[in-house]
Amino acid sequence: MRRAVLAVGLVVLSAFLAAVLFAGSPDRLPAGTTVAGFDVGGLEIAGATQALERRFDRLQRTPVRFVAGGRTFSYTASQLGVRQDWQGAVRSAAEAGGGFAPLRGLKRVQTRLFGTDVVPHVQAYPSVVRFAVDGVADAVDRPAVDAGLVRRGLRIAYTPARAGLRLDRARASATIVSALASLERGAPVRLPVSRTEPKVRREQLAEAALAARTAVSAPVTLQVGETRFRLPRWRLAQLLELPRGGETRVGLGGPKARQWLASLKSSVDLAPRDATFRVVSGGIELVPSRPGRTLDVAAARAAVEKAMLSGTSRVASVATSTTDPARTTAEAKAMGITGIVGSYTTTYGGTPGRLHNVQLVANLIDGALVAPGARFSFNETTGERNAAKGFEEAPVIINGELENGIGGGVCQVSTTVFNAAFEAGLSIEKRTNHALYISHYPLGRDATVNYPDLDLVFRNDTNRWILVRTFVGSGSLTVNLYGAPTGRRVETETAPLEVVGKVPWKRIDDDTMFKGQKVVEQFGAPPRRTSVTRRVYAPDGTLMYDTTWSSYYVGEPTVVRLGTKPRPKPVEPERPTTTAADEPEAPADTTVRRGTVPQTPRP
Repeated sequence: MRRAVLAVGLVVLSAFLAAVLFAGSPDRLPAGTTVAGFDVGGLEIAGATQALERRFDRLQRTPVRFVAGGRTFSYTASQLGVRQDWQGAVRSAAEAGGGFAPLRGLKRVQTRLFGTDVVPHVQAYPSVVRFAVDGVADAVDRPAVDAGLVRRGLRIAYTPARAGLRLDRARASATIVSALASLERGAPVRLPVSRTEPKVRREQLAEAALAARTAVSAPVTLQVGETRFRLPRWRLAQLLELPRGGETRVGLGGPKARQWLASLKSSVDLAPRDATFRVVSGGIELVPSRPGRTLDVAAARAAVEKAMLSGTSRVASVATSTTDPARTTAEAKAMGITGIVGSYTTTYGGTPGRLHNVQLVANLIDGALVAPGARFSFNETTGERNAAKGFEEAPVIINGELENGIGGGVCQVSTTVFNAAFEAGLSIEKRTNHALYISHYPLGRDATVNYPDLDLVFRNDTNRWILVRTFVGSGSLTVNLYGAPTGRRVETETAPLEVVGKVPWKRIDDDTMFKGQKVVEQFGAPPRRTSVTRRVYAPDGTLMYDTTWSSYYVGEPTVVRLGTKPRPKPVEPERPTTTAADEPEAPADTTVRRGTVPQTPRP
């Protein structure tokens, strides 16, 4: 027993002495210590750090070759900003072999026997590393290619499947940084690349290939109503969409098919046409309505695809839908528009703007329809006459004076409409004469309008519709009212144009003329009035209307320009030696710009 205890004691003592013997200096790293695979055993801490730094400095610009997908790429540590914390690694190695002498000795014995490698902390520029990895991926990555079908003329062939490659970017980044941080440069480093398999292989396309060959095997007949179209094989080949993107289906599709379907719709579609009326020599005739037709594109595509994929029935019947017109032929006949019930023509001229406005507003009322018992309103039919609608400036009467304004010339049309309704014997509910007398309009039968306050309104008091048509010539305007001829008789009495006052006078002071000088700029006209009485008789002689329209026209002033500039003082001549008779004083200067009593320009 004592011998055993003694033996154990000797062993412990021997171990203690060995630990003390191998403890060494705490300022030196234990033998068997490596940092990043580099032997630093026995070196002082500062010396080991310097040795590592010198070693890495020599390798910073030495490239490391990387291999991926059969391609080689080279990078250096300095390019990617790779750097290690050598001082921290050495300090960690020292701490692993440190402590009190006996304990330190035991640790160092273990390090000497089994070795210790310290991996330093590594840093790099993340964006630069990412850029490098992206470059490798761009060169290496290759998507898998599915097996497919291709058309060569009218022949359908297979395209082979092909596996793809994909770089594992996360693992590749770590591998590149680790290799550049190493203190060794040797064989190329392989980067992690995985293989990607195609989704569709040739055997999966056998059914699609058979369908594609059937599609182009014979023509297809397309039937739209009574019309038949023939789609030849080459056209069917253009419309055929072969499998792609992992699909295995064959059908009608693709840009060519969409273009063809749009063209088919354009040729098949027919807009509905309302029944309308056409002016002919001596009257008017009915133009029948026509129903519309619309192609159902989705149904047409399905029908053609079904026929082209069929080996037996290669006829595609395409359905269309019918669109009814807003006014049928029967409805138009029931309107009873068979002839002219009233017509009037006026002549016109003036500035280009006025001529343009006459044509524009005539087009706005052309084709207006007035139901039995309904009112025709000039303002409601044309809407506001403004520049946005294309109206231009022309002479127009504003507050009893002739000025330029938007829409000058519109009253030419309203006056013509009034007279057409007047001659038709229709009920006229609103009419206003112009402020100034206009000689080229029928006496007392002019009609002015101004949106929205002054309107021209007549009522269709017949039992049939009335159609308003306008016809604009180079210098004349005709308005016809078409409906069912009424047989009414219209008698008219027009009172003479009567002067009811003096010509107004307007003075304008002119400081460019001397006092006493006078110029007549414009001769005016007196205020005048007239009236028109219309009696309308039914075919049986019954008096329907006995209406008088009175018109009052304001006077147009004579405009006189008077000088206000003082005259210069006369220079007195030298007195003669003999007495001369007194000469009479010269009269004041008067100038008259001669003219005639004005005819108001056409508004």
